[in-house]
Amino acid sequence: MPEENLIYIDGKYYPKSEAKVSVYDHGFLYGDGVFEGIRVYDGYVFKLDEHLKRLYDSAKSISLHVPINKAQFKEAIVEAVRKNGFRDAYLRVLVSRGYGDLGLNPQKCPKPSIVIITDHLPPLYEGINATAVVAATRRNCPDALDPMIKSMNYLNNILAKVEANHAGVYEAIMLNQSGTICEGTSDNIFIVKNGELITPPLTDGALDGITRRTVIELAKEMKIPVVERSVTVHELLSADEAFLTGTAAEIGPLVEVNHQMVGEGEQRPVTLKLIEAFKKIRKSGTPVY
Repeated sequence: MPEENLIYIDGKYYPKSEAKVSVYDHGFLYGDGVFEGIRVYDGYVFKLDEHLKRLYDSAKSISLHVPINKAQFKEAIVEAVRKNGFRDAYLRVLVSRGYGDLGLNPQKCPKPSIVIITDHLPPLYEGINATAVVAATRRNCPDALDPMIKSMNYLNNILAKVEANHAGVYEAIMLNQSGTICEGTSDNIFIVKNGELITPPLTDGALDGITRRTVIELAKEMKIPVVERSVTVHELLSADEAFLTGTAAEIGPLVEVNHQMVGEGEQRPVTLKLIEAFKKIRKSGTPVY
């Protein structure tokens, strides 16, 4: 294992302290690019094919050509983990528009840039019960920026996160233009009511989360009824249980919203069952070693 994390940039590796991109890169100047967060568990990259598909779909949607194919990208990710000697890791995989000029025109960026960061990041809600506020900042309207695009421009989410910071809580719940719930700033949201698992549909502005998909699959295998439909703030506040999901978050119980308890204390049987089921399958996927 190297003394310092090695960062992949366009086919070469640099120590973390020396890994740099140009200030003329449109990813830096405008957030013009796409990314994925990916986890490695016990030497296996979890859901790598699904993450890469979403990355390439996002890139295509913004007319960004990824300069290597999926098989090459997959091998680059596995090699980046292997070179760092990690068995457990969090990866940040980015494709930016690349070096250009100070104008907006993406045609002035002749070569997109690929970065693979390999590091450690504990689950966001590890060992804690998450608290949240409903943000005044609304989620970007899908007519303006499709939530299916996992863009490097996260200012919309960051503004909501600032609200969470000011309120002294972990997360902010974002609403769409109709006033129904979309997601958290960096995670999808589920509620449990009368034994039924409910989550906002993608058409309401939620990201098509990989962990979200996994939870839905696990719930169906466990014969837990799953419904994708619009969810109101009232339904969240009056739910029996609520939890957040994401690659960085994994599955985190949401116990308080707007300083009101969700459900009844530690009684969260559905959430705990899903957490245990997720732990059993996460050490699977693409082998590194």
